[in-house]
Amino acid sequence: MKMQTEQNQFLSEGTKRIKGREAQRINILIGKAVAQAVRSTLGPKGMDKMIVDELGDVTISNDGATILKEMAIDHPVGKMLVNLAKNQDSEVGDGTTTAVVIVGSLLEEAEILLDNGIHPSNIINGYRLAGEKAKDIYESISSKINSDKREDLHNIALTALTGKAAEYCEKLADLSVNAILSVTEKNENGKTIIDIDNIKIEKKEGQSLEDSELVKGIVLDKERVSTNMPTLINNAKVALLDVALEIKGPETDTKVQINSPDQLQAFIDQEETMIKEKVDIIKKSGANVVFCQKGIDDLAQHFLAKSNILACRRVKKSDLEKLAKATGAEIV
Repeated sequence: MKMQTEQNQFLSEGTKRIKGREAQRINILIGKAVAQAVRSTLGPKGMDKMIVDELGDVTISNDGATILKEMAIDHPVGKMLVNLAKNQDSEVGDGTTTAVVIVGSLLEEAEILLDNGIHPSNIINGYRLAGEKAKDIYESISSKINSDKREDLHNIALTALTGKAAEYCEKLADLSVNAILSVTEKNENGKTIIDIDNIKIEKKEGQSLEDSELVKGIVLDKERVSTNMPTLINNAKVALLDVALEIKGPETDTKVQINSPDQLQAFIDQEETMIKEKVDIIKKSGANVVFCQKGIDDLAQHFLAKSNILACRRVKKSDLEKLAKATGAEIV
């Protein structure tokens, strides 16, 4: 009794300690419950789940990772399964529900083995050997995919999409394959290289999935900074800026004393001259489209619109880098 009291001294008041067979039973129970929650979403005939959070927001999905993320699970075992689904989704993009269901089934079998007196270490070693054997079998029956065989790529995409958006599977599969083939390159050794970062998904509310389309270019969810600027530019020459087209304020506290209207007007004229010089540099470069990572003040907008230059501000750095890669422009 004394030893048990000493062992619990490092625990905060009210903490409950569970160990041994009881801890195993509870952990397995939680794992099975989480797997059971997503099991019915599996397969082409899987059902959607409706999840209502504490704020009343409703989420309807049959994606394992999405469901587990919205379930707000507190138990450590449950959190491990949520992380498993997230990792599966980020690494593979599919199979999140399958991964969780397999874990639930393995835990269920482990419970039977534990009841038969088999030590947990032996069960773990057995599962590890089974995993290696399963990997060998999968590799022996798998076949390499040739990026030139569009039908195979379409079937793979269709398998991943089935159940997620049943009525639009064919169209979304075609869009996915077209997007992948658009960014597929071969290196000097003839190896196929696909950089997923070259594919961007832009979401816009108001239409159905059927209206989704593949744009072979870059789509930015940005508006021109002035309505006086052109809406369409043919043969565009693009300038990418990571500096602000505005007057930068002093970094330290500064006091400017103006004693007369003439001094005020001279101060305003000087600001206007500085902005106009910046715009003139852009104009002389031949650029007629400007994407700026930072701000563009009203005066700069006026001069840009007067020069028939289209400009967008507050463009994300990642989008600016994509524009640089697509157009060959250099960020200045």
